[in-house]
Amino acid sequence: MQIQDIFKFDISSNISKWVITDDVVMGGRSCGEFYLNEKGNGVFKGHVSLENNGGFSSLRYRFPLLDVKPYSKLVLRVKGDGKKYQIRLKTKTLNSHAFVSYFETSNHWEDIHIDLNTLYPAFRGKKLNIPNFNEDTICQVAFLIANKKEEYFKLQIDYIGLMQ
Repeated sequence: MQIQDIFKFDISSNISKWVITDDVVMGGRSCGEFYLNEKGNGVFKGHVSLENNGGFSSLRYRFPLLDVKPYSKLVLRVKGDGKKYQIRLKTKTLNSHAFVSYFETSNHWEDIHIDLNTLYPAFRGKKLNIPNFNEDTICQVAFLIANKKEEYFKLQIDYIGLMQ
């Protein structure tokens, strides 16, 4: 089985290319943060606010184009808080849309496998009328929480990768 790392967190991980984008870009009041905990896991946490038509917090990581042709699944090792999150892939930096899948979390570490061809195209929360993921490359991975309610959140991330 062939496996490709996208990002494996550890105590010495450089997380400077991970970027938070909250609804403040459109006047909202949500706030997220990202850091490494004492065990070396990435921690995406914060508060989603519905004030001023807000309602989301996201975390993204851009990287050089990665060939995904040999792979069929996205693999996440995460520990959540019982909330629903989105994972989002971009195939070109300049694309306005991303390919999206939801995943539920628990208060335990779990491996989540998502078939790449089930990721659907979306822009600003709206599903687009173009085919599901069937691309040769990716250049960005992102996590987003937007459950249409005010809530605190915490998602710990150990690993993001691809497998056959």
